Amino acid sequence: MKRFSVLFFLFAGLTAFAQRYGEIGISGGGMYYLGDLNPGKQFLMTQPAFGGFVRHNFNERLAIRAGLTYGVLKGDDAVSGQNLRRNLNFQSSITDISGTFEFNFFNYFIGSQRYYFTPYMYGGASVFFFNPKGKINGALTELRSLGTEGQGSPEYPWLKPYGKIGFAIPFGIGIKYSLGSFVGLAVDWGMRKTFTDYIDDVSTTYYLDLAGATPGEVSPEALASDPTLMHNAGMQRGDSAYDDWYSVVSVSISLRLNYLAKTRCLNIFY
Repeated sequence: MKRFSVLFFLFAGLTAFAQRYGEIGISGGGMYYLGDLNPGKQFLMTQPAFGGFVRHNFNERLAIRAGLTYGVLKGDDAVSGQNLRRNLNFQSSITDISGTFEFNFFNYFIGSQRYYFTPYMYGGASVFFFNPKGKINGALTELRSLGTEGQGSPEYPWLKPYGKIGFAIPFGIGIKYSLGSFVGLAVDWGMRKTFTDYIDDVSTTYYLDLAGATPGEVSPEALASDPTLMHNAGMQRGDSAYDDWYSVVSVSISLRLNYLAKTRCLNIFY
């Protein structure tokens, strides 16, 4: 019982002196994709991304953050050089809603002259919305409805179109820096491990025999599936063993919000 009382009062004391406050902020940076059309080239075809967030700081080391990020992902065999005989391309807008826990390696809070900088890491969960489109005869066309791998076709009636909502595990690293009494700066690089292989509309095999055909003989659906017209049904189009990833690199500015009881600190260096 005595040990429990000591631990209780110790925890209460730490909580009382913890710098608990909130933040609201905006972020901007870039977003890029890793998948069948770009298996491993970091930052290839990075596109602009921006968002907003709120953060609650439990103390100088731990925080929780909820964020909304919007951006665009692009991939192109002709740019990555991954498979020129396939010659596929896509782009998709991404709306990402995430919740993450943050751990500061050093004590940190906005407004401190002593604890004004720290590296940090984070992890959590997110849901995102996507809708891949590709250029067909020069026009940007939605790919999911075309069933480019036989989804919904008479040849493969058991294949259903993939969903346009996905789940991911976001994680990353960054640094935080206090710019003044109420403003903080952060720079971070994060990855999203998703559970879908269709962000790029590429996953399994071709479903039509198009080798040797000419563009004028095939439909837009067939041309979207095999623009080079070099493949037959059953030949490999993507690698379904690995799901797609995407990454966000951002710089954020946040405003400190004091929503608990105000306390006065006599040490100006704290």
